[in-house]
Amino acid sequence: MHVHMINARDLPDLWFQAVHDILDNGRRFNIDRGSYAGQTRLEYDYFCGHILHPGTEPLLPDIPSACGIPNPVEEAYIYGGEGYQRSYIEYLMTGHKEPGESYTYGERLTRAPVTRNKLAWWQDNNSEIIDKRDIDGNIVFEEQGTLYLNQIEWVIDTYKKFGYRNNQMVLQVAHPSDITLLDPPCLRSIDTRIQDDRLSFVVYFRSWDLWGGLPANLAGIQNLKSYMAAEIGVDDGEMIVESKGLHLYGYAEDLAKLRCLRE
Repeated sequence: MHVHMINARDLPDLWFQAVHDILDNGRRFNIDRGSYAGQTRLEYDYFCGHILHPGTEPLLPDIPSACGIPNPVEEAYIYGGEGYQRSYIEYLMTGHKEPGESYTYGERLTRAPVTRNKLAWWQDNNSEIIDKRDIDGNIVFEEQGTLYLNQIEWVIDTYKKFGYRNNQMVLQVAHPSDITLLDPPCLRSIDTRIQDDRLSFVVYFRSWDLWGGLPANLAGIQNLKSYMAAEIGVDDGEMIVESKGLHLYGYAEDLAKLRCLRE
């Protein structure tokens, strides 16, 4: 199993390097289950990218017009605009969920229910196990008898109240029961680290569409990081991104070759 490591200046640089590299080093295989089952894709064994300045604009790739192909992601998709009923920022950072959606990343991050043992410990004021906080309507809130946490605001509050040196502040998207879903969340976790007064993220995707998914996801996650850094009162830092399933679908392979000026 080979670990492909890319060091990048900014988000578009990471995308271009990964697209260029996967054409040479990706493994081609048939998809047995999941999106585009029965088709083929190129995939890294394991991918790790280190982006030094992920907040540098533009956040999205801008393909030269001479290539004759559209950009993989429109800015309106990230921030909202014509043709999009919901922005990716809303999908990532709010609890809104459309009918028929089994989850959204934002629901998992901002409406995490407190249930079972954790709820019992919370109600018993068990301070040896639970970091119980007041129901303030923002970090902790109650709706129709269910207690919820906003993980984003919890992490911000924890860093501000207790300092930066701890290894506990991980934004969790995945649930153990997600293994029963036909389409479980690709984004599993966003770990956080404040080092030298800069907030950095360590992001893990179980599966990741390189052509359109990676640039959209990371532009949204960078906006989240920028917001959290400002609220905590530190500078915006680096990003490390990992996946054991970063891939290029067959339909995007020809586009990738055009972008990389390959035959």
